[in-house]
Amino acid sequence: MAARKDIDGSASVPQFYGKELRFKREEAGLTLEGLVEGSFYGVSYLSEIERGKRRMPLDLAQHVDRVLRTDGFFARGCEDVRKAKQGAHAAYFAPIAEAEQRALTIDEWCNALIPGLLQTPAYTRAVIRSTHPLSTPEEIDTKIASRLKRAKLFEDPKKPEYWVVLHESLVRNPVIPAAEMAEQLGHIAELVRRGRVVLQILPWNGPTRPFAALPLKFLEFEDEAPLVYTEGPYHGQTVDDPALVKQYRKAYDRLRAAALPPEASLALIEQAAEDYRHGQQRP
Repeated sequence: MAARKDIDGSASVPQFYGKELRFKREEAGLTLEGLVEGSFYGVSYLSEIERGKRRMPLDLAQHVDRVLRTDGFFARGCEDVRKAKQGAHAAYFAPIAEAEQRALTIDEWCNALIPGLLQTPAYTRAVIRSTHPLSTPEEIDTKIASRLKRAKLFEDPKKPEYWVVLHESLVRNPVIPAAEMAEQLGHIAELVRRGRVVLQILPWNGPTRPFAALPLKFLEFEDEAPLVYTEGPYHGQTVDDPALVKQYRKAYDRLRAAALPPEASLALIEQAAEDYRHGQQRP
């Protein structure tokens, strides 16, 4: 049996909340199974809340308060945990940022911007200045730090498996100066060479489909249903209907089949990075 891990309640609001939840559950002499009984949630879901890995839904918090007789304590704390977990992320994206940390696989199609998980600070700064021109320098720095924190998942040598398809225009039409673009492409190439990212480039003349106008992110988990997420500059939408997820997945697989092989894609971005370094950008 795996050793029981202590929870550092001083690390964050979610971990303090989770530590209190575990304390009250064990004080009542209940197992995880016993506490979720009668709710719509599973044992692993509650365990992740106790470890500060997941936010507590209000209906589950109300169930917990009834079972543990905690006079609404956990229901009242839900909003604080939600705000703490949201951080600098937009409200519509915060649940996806949280889900990335639990995912076994993440697949992305990106047609307009290099995905956040792969962005360098310079690229992120340019995107934020473009979409939120009134943001203060402090707000921008906070958002950059939040995005870099998301990318720490690549420090795990195996999880998640990450596969991304980029439109060639993202390589050829930079939104940042040449030297910074060289650094951005070099960062992606380094992740590819480390084996943490599988990259494909869809060429300019690749086949187009109506869905190709939308960025797509697919997340698959160990014990949760898969999700699809798509977004614009100021909104996002999560799709969890199994039939729709399957339909989007088939469309994505067709697009991925039309992209350059991973080896050729890596060679393309490494050559582009070299060109940017020497001021020899190719059309």
